This record gives sequence, structure tokens and C-alpha cells, in this order.
Amino acid sequence: MGEVTCDITMSLDGYVAGPDQSFAHPLGVGAERLHRWQFEQREANADAVAGILGAGAYIMGRNMFTHGRGEWDLDWHGWWGEEPPYHAPTFVLTHHPREPLPMEGGTTFTFVTDGIAAALVQAREAAGDRRVAIAGGAQTVNQYLAAGLIDELRLHVAPVILGRGERLLDGVGDLDLRAPGDAPGTDLVTHLTYRIRR
Repeated sequence: MGEVTCDITMSLDGYVAGPDQSFAHPLGVGAERLHRWQFEQREANADAVAGILGAGAYIMGRNMFTHGRGEWDLDWHGWWGEEPPYHAPTFVLTHHPREPLPMEGGTTFTFVTDGIAAALVQAREAAGDRRVAIAGGAQTVNQYLAAGLIDELRLHVAPVILGRGERLLDGVGDLDLRAPGDAPGTDLVTHLTYRIRR
């Protein structure tokens, strides 16, 4: 069984999404700056990008998949267009059932209504010996951290101050973190890797 990892980009003040998330601002106002490194410096950060996209299965919260709440808009297929970047089975945590949604490139979104543990069981089965990645957002990552279900946390810290929004590490308890190596990066990001000891 593979490990459970989490790659997530956050601001210097601990936010992974900005305030006032909406259809026009899916990451919140001003938070698109967090991800400049993935687009403007993709080659310089190739190892980090490969790490993000190399999982055998992914888990994400509903807010990462869609802008809506309540019943599903069945015409909505995610923020990424016809070919999402995951290219692996992806499990979306939700309170509202929906049939699985196959997309191009090997991504099938499966909608899980019975909690984080059930989603992890399904993701591990889908991933086989490969790792499972907790993709986000903040509430989803925080739930998995609080439950002790993540083995490695990879923070991609952007030199941005958001001031408010969705904060990472709220309510996760006392984590025993170990930094096994250096912190590579560029002027737009610093990559920090922490092993979580139990």
C-alpha cells in the first residue's frame, strides 16, 4: 500500500485560498498569485510539479471541484476543462451523491458521501501500490491531518500575504513534523517537505 501525501501551495501567512471565493474567483480574491510558480516557472520547479502529478489516486473537497453548494449542476465538470491534470482516479468529498464522472486523460471523478476514511479506502484501492495524494482544499487537508492520515506534507510556500481566506493547519492538533532535507525553490516559491511521525 502506498503512502498518503499532500502537496499544497500556501501564502506566507498560512492561507491556501483567499477571501470571497466565487465562480469569478475560484481561489478567492488575489489568491491566483499563489500558483504563479506552477505556470511561470514550471520548468524550474519541474521536480515539485512531477511530485504533485505523480500519485496513483487523489482526494479533494467539493469546493476544489466546483463553485456550487447544495444539489449538483450536472453540466459542471470541474475547473480544468475536458482533461483535468490528475490523470488518475480522483475522489471528491461531498454531502450530495452524484454518479462517477469519467474525463479525458484517465481522470474519473468519484463522489464520496460517507467521509474522509471511506474516501481514503477507495483511493487506496484505486492507487494500488502507488501513493494517494490529498489535493485540497484547506478543510480537506486539515481533516486528514487531524485524523493522522497523511504521511508526508509538501508545502509550496509562495511569497504572498493574503491576510484572510482559507487557512491551512487550523485545528489539526500537535503534529510531530520532521524535515528530511533542504528547501529548494525559486523567487516565487519555496518547497518544504515534512514527514509526519506518529
